[in-house]
Amino acid sequence: MPPPRYALADMSTRIDLDQITKTFGAGPGKATAVDHVSLVIEPGELFFLLGPSGCGKTTLLRMIAGFIEPTSGRIAFNGREVTNTPPNKRNTGMVFQSYALWPHMTVEQNVAFGLTIRKTPAGAKDRAVKEALEAVQMLEYARRKPNQLSGGQQQRVALARALVIRPDVLLLDEPLSNLDAKLRLDLRSEIRRICKSAGLTTVYVTHDQKEALSMADRIAIMKGGQLQQTGTPQDLYRHPDSQFVASFLGETNFIEAKVAGHDAPDRLALETSAGKLLATIHSGDSYSTGQRVTCSVRPESIRLVDAGAPGSLPGKRLESVYLGEIAQHQVRLGEQTMGQALAVSELNPTAEHLSKSTTQVGMHIDPRDVVILPKA
Repeated sequence: MPPPRYALADMSTRIDLDQITKTFGAGPGKATAVDHVSLVIEPGELFFLLGPSGCGKTTLLRMIAGFIEPTSGRIAFNGREVTNTPPNKRNTGMVFQSYALWPHMTVEQNVAFGLTIRKTPAGAKDRAVKEALEAVQMLEYARRKPNQLSGGQQQRVALARALVIRPDVLLLDEPLSNLDAKLRLDLRSEIRRICKSAGLTTVYVTHDQKEALSMADRIAIMKGGQLQQTGTPQDLYRHPDSQFVASFLGETNFIEAKVAGHDAPDRLALETSAGKLLATIHSGDSYSTGQRVTCSVRPESIRLVDAGAPGSLPGKRLESVYLGEIAQHQVRLGEQTMGQALAVSELNPTAEHLSKSTTQVGMHIDPRDVVILPKA
């Protein structure tokens, strides 16, 4: 039987970030950690801040929490400005990477801590703690100490502690990074289930692309303190706006090409070093004949076919790694000795494509899987 729904008393919260900037230091040593970031996080949304280390995502999260004041810009919850409001007046729940549980307290005492300092009456406090522990499936461990729990169980307790105060906004700072791979997979779906069941507006910081893709309603990708692109996981993966987003959010191949003209009203013909490549374009996109472009093609979008097959690009298979359900190939584009090597992922690989005697292959790429990017 699934755990009971963890309902919140109040409506979900919308978060508005308007031109948020944070600089540290002064003079020549001044560093800009967050640079004019504007975002709208919708009520009840599970929103991810994703990017490499040092991109400013944790600084931005801590400004939403109130632990750091912005140098400039405005933060509002449901239209109420909280830019300079202290953390204890924002009613946010925070889950840290390190769990931050009190080792001398039991699980239920740790979860109750926020209610205790709020002087919540005993009966209401006990009911809230029970509901929060039920939501994270940890009620049976209520009398244990943190050192008697696994890492995954401790993280569930930290989540219950954040939920128990009925926060307007839940903030998670790389909460799964200290767990092993199996536990991370298990807790991804659990955290999403709890947040969506509670209707919580949740902001989640991570550098793990798979974590973001599998859990988020929307993702904001950051680099150097700046917002690069925002969208749903599928939008960002299939329609990146830049080479950085394309390469950061999964593996991709970049192929240099020149526009040869339109093959159809919504399709461009592109000249590459190995031959003709077609790419679907969207309404409003404009390209001129002879224009140089860069194309992003995901490894799983390339299908190996017989050498010389109509509409395919020629290639030479250099090496293959067989992983059971998938094979990873390196295929040299074109027939030149020094041609570009492409990564190709083949699901349910055939013996023919793994045979050492089969090196000359064709590569078929659906025009819908070719993303034209601006030159870096």
